[in-house]
Amino acid sequence: MDPSKTAVVLIEFQHDFTSEGGALHGAVAEVMEQTDMLDHAREAVEAARAAGATVIHSPIQFAPGYGEITDTPYGILKGVVDTNAFVKGSWGAEIVEDVAPAEGDIVLEGKRGLDAFASTNLDFILRSKGVQTVALAGFLTNCCVESTMRSAYERGFEVITLTDCVGATSMAEHDNAITYDYPMFSKPMTSAEFADALGGEEAGDTSRGS
Repeated sequence: MDPSKTAVVLIEFQHDFTSEGGALHGAVAEVMEQTDMLDHAREAVEAARAAGATVIHSPIQFAPGYGEITDTPYGILKGVVDTNAFVKGSWGAEIVEDVAPAEGDIVLEGKRGLDAFASTNLDFILRSKGVQTVALAGFLTNCCVESTMRSAYERGFEVITLTDCVGATSMAEHDNAITYDYPMFSKPMTSAEFADALGGEEAGDTSRGS
């Protein structure tokens, strides 16, 4: 894997999901605890930065009152509105410190729905930077991450899903997506496997020199 052509896209690592007191944290807390996904995500981000890959943050945010979307939301967006989640400027909408943006990272603007490509300039950024491989992490395993995975696949990117860096509202939904959906549209791998792939060429050169 060529780090210069690789980007990690971090989807909705915001307090409303990740942290005690967050509007939707209770829904994902069990899966987060069982998979230790926040620590794994931090490790994947550190490996990506060290290797020189691009790190892109994709938070979802709404103005107070949710005027950017329909007055009659349904499905997952209704849950967001009903819990007053991801309001721009609030603590809940902030990116959690574990994977907070660092110098050189990119923070997308405009995400209002599930697919990180749909209402942002993610595609433009990836193609402008010559990115060919996109590694996905975040929330929810079977919702925004899966939607973005499918879209990236259709757009011709090599797609990697970081299976221990994603979280859902139940282990059943989480496991089902990883087992049945992810292999159809991506190359599933753990954060450790991803880090090894990023550093594989360098490690091989070191081995030959010893």
